[in-house]
Amino acid sequence: MKDYNSSDKTPKVTGLGGIFFFMDNPKETKDWYAKNLGLEINDWGSSSFESRNIDNPEQIESTQWCPFKKGDEYFSPSKKEFMINYRVQNIEGLLEKLKANGVTILDDIETYDYGKFVHIMDTEGNKIELWEPI
Repeated sequence: MKDYNSSDKTPKVTGLGGIFFFMDNPKETKDWYAKNLGLEINDWGSSSFESRNIDNPEQIESTQWCPFKKGDEYFSPSKKEFMINYRVQNIEGLLEKLKANGVTILDDIETYDYGKFVHIMDTEGNKIELWEPI
């Protein structure tokens, strides 16, 4: 049984933050998903799926869904057709762990009003976005 301890600050992934993928025509794709599946596209060009944090039910979390134009440099240096964003806790501690494990770190932690981000590469050449909500 899981111990729901909200004081746990172990550097780790806590959920899925977003799914980003290439499309030939992102606008057409977004329109199709809106028309046929009811996805609402927000001001950032993505759709946001909200949920509650099981450890802290008052906290609302979101998972982003967003198609990108095929070849968009945001996925670089990955050559893959997708990128996954993982929600994490203790991004600084996790980054130190990843460095110690020899993981390729692509940039420094950047902080915005909606969270902290850093990008890494996995062993298969997939760019991964790590996000710690603020």
